[in-house]
Amino acid sequence: MKIISNSSCLFHVIIIIIVFLTRLPQSFSTTQSLAVDSILARLDSKRSSPPVQESAAKAVLERLLPTHSHSFLFKIVTKEVCGGQGCFLIQNYNRSSQDGPEILIKGTTAVEIASGLHWYLKYFCGAHVSWDKTGGVQIASIPKPGSLPLVKDGGVLIQRPVPWNYYQNVVTSSYSYVWWDWERWEKEIDWMALQGINLPLAFTGQEAIWQKVFMGFNISKEELNDFFGGPAFLAWARMGNLHGWGGPLSDNWLKQQLSLQKKILSRMLELGMTPVLPSFSGNVPAALKSIFPSANITRLGDWNTVDGDPRWCCTYLLNPSDPLFVEIGEAFIKQQIKEYGDVTDIYNCDTFNENSPPTSDPTYISSLGAAVFKAMSNGDKDAVWLMQGWLFYSASTFWKPPQMKALLHSVPLGKMIVLDLFADVKPIWADSSQFYGIPYVWCLLHNFGGNIEMYGILDSISSGPVDARISENSTMVGVGMCMEGIEQNPVIYELMSEMAFRKEKVHVLGWLKTYTRRRYGKSIQQIEEAWKILYRTIYNCTDRIADHNTDFIVKLPDWDPSTSSESKRSKLGSFHKLQMITGGRRYLFQETSSDLPEAHLWYSTHEVVNALKLFLAAGNDLSGSLTYRYDLVDLTRQVLSKLANEVYLDAVRAFRREDIEALKVHSQKFIQLIKDIDVLLASDDNFLLGTWLESAKRLAVNPSEMRQYEWNARTQVTMWFDTTKTNQSVLHDYANKFWSGLLESYYLPRASMYFSDLLESLRKNESFNLVDWRKEWVSFSNKWQAGTEVYPVKAKGDFLAIAEALFQKYFG
Repeated sequence: MKIISNSSCLFHVIIIIIVFLTRLPQSFSTTQSLAVDSILARLDSKRSSPPVQESAAKAVLERLLPTHSHSFLFKIVTKEVCGGQGCFLIQNYNRSSQDGPEILIKGTTAVEIASGLHWYLKYFCGAHVSWDKTGGVQIASIPKPGSLPLVKDGGVLIQRPVPWNYYQNVVTSSYSYVWWDWERWEKEIDWMALQGINLPLAFTGQEAIWQKVFMGFNISKEELNDFFGGPAFLAWARMGNLHGWGGPLSDNWLKQQLSLQKKILSRMLELGMTPVLPSFSGNVPAALKSIFPSANITRLGDWNTVDGDPRWCCTYLLNPSDPLFVEIGEAFIKQQIKEYGDVTDIYNCDTFNENSPPTSDPTYISSLGAAVFKAMSNGDKDAVWLMQGWLFYSASTFWKPPQMKALLHSVPLGKMIVLDLFADVKPIWADSSQFYGIPYVWCLLHNFGGNIEMYGILDSISSGPVDARISENSTMVGVGMCMEGIEQNPVIYELMSEMAFRKEKVHVLGWLKTYTRRRYGKSIQQIEEAWKILYRTIYNCTDRIADHNTDFIVKLPDWDPSTSSESKRSKLGSFHKLQMITGGRRYLFQETSSDLPEAHLWYSTHEVVNALKLFLAAGNDLSGSLTYRYDLVDLTRQVLSKLANEVYLDAVRAFRREDIEALKVHSQKFIQLIKDIDVLLASDDNFLLGTWLESAKRLAVNPSEMRQYEWNARTQVTMWFDTTKTNQSVLHDYANKFWSGLLESYYLPRASMYFSDLLESLRKNESFNLVDWRKEWVSFSNKWQAGTEVYPVKAKGDFLAIAEALFQKYFG
């Protein structure tokens, strides 16, 4: 935070410019810098006018804090005022009346103004802004209008150390946004602006665009029914992982989503954001092969189906080297411009993501990259290719330095930006000579499948972006958040968002102290002590394992736990292998000599139980706080779910000893834990299955759509993909959720069936029949997915009393 006085404002601005220039990566070539500056200049020219942006920022304030709508004055300023960078300035306003503005916030865009507002509310008023589902806003600490705190010595100037703050993963649209209406999107865009996000992905509604494009190539609407996935699986249909699953898409859906996209883009533009639009990656309908028989179209292999079912798997890829690729890609870009206007120059394309080229020849790879870019630039002469860098991690055996260089250097200088998608755990920039000179964005991935799991690496977030930016030869041009699902772990996203405005590393313990005061509205010693524990345990995952919740309640091991033998070890080995490749993601799992399944655990559970005890001790002071309620329920769930993992293993050991009574005791305790956690989750509105299902049904305009959307919603969070009678989906439980209603109606019956079958095999002195168990479970799951039972959308019960009772029951 830089304090400047009115009298020395110009001097300090000059000093800031000098300091900033000296901190630029020394070998980020002049040519590259000019190329990035050229992109920024073109994007600036597309922004809404200052009055439009100022009004948009004012509207954010009025939705967030309507009582103070006259307390702030907003003004757009040029980058020259900020030393050539994006920035916000917070100053006291010379008041002419008692009811007039108290604080003046200037910024280079409306996003910067909103960021300045957020910064002021956080660091001068002790307020806190979170997603509604993670506790919402805490604004009780903000003084009344007329009494807002003054900023010292004339003002506060905060510059962006890098120009871009990127947001979203290509699958977030399916795991989190799929059932959103405009009301929910409006809240999200407000949240983006307050967090300083100026480069968001904008993928909604693209199927309507694709329909128009492909019909121009003589593909009928009916033929596209087998191409598009269902609403909850659109992300993977777009990537060419599957086709038809959960579909078809109705005309109602296509029109509704296109209309929604236009509202989203309009609001993003009003706020001065640069939306990132999709482009053509080569994924085409099967019908195109018949219409263009000479085109270089390849049918891809299976992606996570049980038996390679062609109804859903093995999509078609048009080779970028084929002239038809450029035609289709150009048509898609132009159709978007026709629908939306000239709103951006940045387009996402991940044609090689989890789909390696047919040869590793660098010359061939370079030609493919050039063709992908040509399709974009033919549609938009100023196009810039934004590419996820996940492939360099997930397929590292293929993407060696020659192949990486060939792809990254296949486009003109300054026409590609790479997302270092997994930089919080496995940064690629450090092992690739800064992506061989290509501008990149340091990204936090963090969450897989939208799982609910307390997890993170606060030290990596607080220092990683700074280390990358000031490193020798740095080509870093942004920070980003690329989680697969949002609305969890608010502490992680609060800190990561701040790194868009932090030039120095953050001292996490000190930051957490102010974070807890803001989040709960007051300073509570027990809470501060609890967060010290959480910082060194849950939020200190240094094992380099990509966290995906494998707690046994939500991902029950699909195996025969009979006494170990070579065959049993082989089956368990398959279980671990599934964990490594599930969802197309490759994870680093530690080798273990045990033949028992191991859920991911990276901290002392005893310490975290003590943190929960401290949290509970603060209950009398914070029982009315929604942020405290969310955190207490989540922490209690975390502690009990880890306990359930141990109870499950106790049950398996009892089964192996053929100890029927012990197996009964441990299995009943596991089942009781599921019931108790369900009751706990039911006490907070934000952990309810009913909310997810009802939001899906609300988008439907007829009974047929309602049944389809509900099936999509139920299937994504459970079995995910296709099954056979005797085999679960390879992706079962990938998007698992700790939601009340889901535990009681889905995970509880599964555990009950499984343990019942284990007990029965011991009573009859027979081998456990894994195939019979799978038949029974898959049949139940299919019926549940097709069900229409209604689940609550409002919390019930006293969350604090329930959490205290469960703590005493299991740890007292």
